[in-house]
Amino acid sequence: MRKLLLTGFEPFLDHGVNPTELIVKKLDGKTIGGYQVIGRVLPVEFDRSAEVLLGYVQELEPDAVFSLGLAAGRDKITPERVAINVNDGVRDNKGQVPVDEPIVEDGPDAYFSTLPIRKMVNTLKERGIPAEISNTAGTYLCNNVMYSVRHYLEKQGKSIPAGFIHVPASFELSVENIRLPGWPLETIRKAVEIAIGELE
Repeated sequence: MRKLLLTGFEPFLDHGVNPTELIVKKLDGKTIGGYQVIGRVLPVEFDRSAEVLLGYVQELEPDAVFSLGLAAGRDKITPERVAINVNDGVRDNKGQVPVDEPIVEDGPDAYFSTLPIRKMVNTLKERGIPAEISNTAGTYLCNNVMYSVRHYLEKQGKSIPAGFIHVPASFELSVENIRLPGWPLETIRKAVEIAIGELE
């Protein structure tokens, strides 16, 4: 059976939980759309996140790589179209704050997702789940791991589906911060399963 590496992140900044960590752990070992899901949680550290992810890719040799991240403040499921070669932003969990740093020295400016993001969005909307394509993955760890895995796969000549999807905050986070739109965790999980089901 084909293998899908599904990653999320540990909690970061002032967020007490990270719904992507919970979803990845819940889906680990499940079979969805012809893929066996292998769930792994990544650290929120600029100097380790991509290294850890690429270690899993090398170890598991998956047939698809599907990474999740929390976009607190967004109110839709948002597959990312592109990742850019820049680390910049707020502190990570080790207190690092990079400014205008390339992810890969002399690497391409950007990589596009190879996930079927349009199909994913259309199917999610048909199933009553708000979704849209995002044209910016930011410059934080989500962008970092998407760029890094796409760069690695390109260098290895591996044309497997790989990309990133941002999810909204769960209700637990909106209780902590009433300004955040919050979704039931089960709805976010269902959306991730639907998106995985669109992989070919």
